[in-house]
Amino acid sequence: MYAIFRVGGKQYKVSPGDVIRVEKLPGNEGSQVEFNHVFAVRKEGLRVGAPLVEGAKVTGVILRNGRARKVRVLKYKRKKQYRRTIGHRQPFSEVLIKEV
Repeated sequence: MYAIFRVGGKQYKVSPGDVIRVEKLPGNEGSQVEFNHVFAVRKEGLRVGAPLVEGAKVTGVILRNGRARKVRVLKYKRKKQYRRTIGHRQPFSEVLIKEV
């Protein structure tokens, strides 16, 4: 049993019991989340939506909110003494999938 759904501009294929990292969701740790943009569900047979499956949803629990490792960005122009280093840490939420 699995489902394919969209959240944060990305698509995920999940089964019950999976832990996924998605873009930061509103809500605290331990709160329930529901994903309604479901493209396909496979239980006994495969149901594919056009574009979404009617009445399908994926539920889960936010395990933790955090920030990913730092990505360093370096800008450099040769012969001009120009260097700029900045970093970015993308926030994320870890979600435990409970039910499809």
